[in-house]
Amino acid sequence: MRLTTKGRFAVTAMIDLALRQNSGPVTLAAISQRQQISLSYLEQLFGKLRRHELVESTRGPGGGYTLARKAGSITVADIIVSVDEPIDATQCGGSENCMGGGKCMTHDLWTALNQRVVEFLDSVTLQKLVDEQLARGIRIEDRPATRRAISTVPVVKPIRVNAPNSVFALGSAAFAK
Repeated sequence: MRLTTKGRFAVTAMIDLALRQNSGPVTLAAISQRQQISLSYLEQLFGKLRRHELVESTRGPGGGYTLARKAGSITVADIIVSVDEPIDATQCGGSENCMGGGKCMTHDLWTALNQRVVEFLDSVTLQKLVDEQLARGIRIEDRPATRRAISTVPVVKPIRVNAPNSVFALGSAAFAK
């Protein structure tokens, strides 16, 4: 069994959101920049998280996402399941038809592993992950730093030529004299 990128990114983005939500709605662009996750991928993930009522969205200027529930009531299992990430180590998906019609010899082993993994992920809350990050000394800025570009080339005003801009204007100017 392995956790794919979808599940890892969803958990990472939710930790980022939970760390910063006291400052108001958090934009996906800011999460994308901080966590180096594609914005379009985050939009897909947060659509699923919103449908499962883990996050709420606010539209318009100053909008973004906030947690729909307290971080202590959201588990890692909730996040992973909401983004359609299967938590299953069996080859048959739990339907007990590993060997065509019956269970394989290791089916019960993988089923027990699944149960333990689900129990573990269900025991880890988003708040616990946030607390771990804060204990590590993560710095949380209120707003993402705005980058301003400074040109090394001086700004030169365009030269204004006071001449006709077409052959027709040139001809009209010649006949006007």
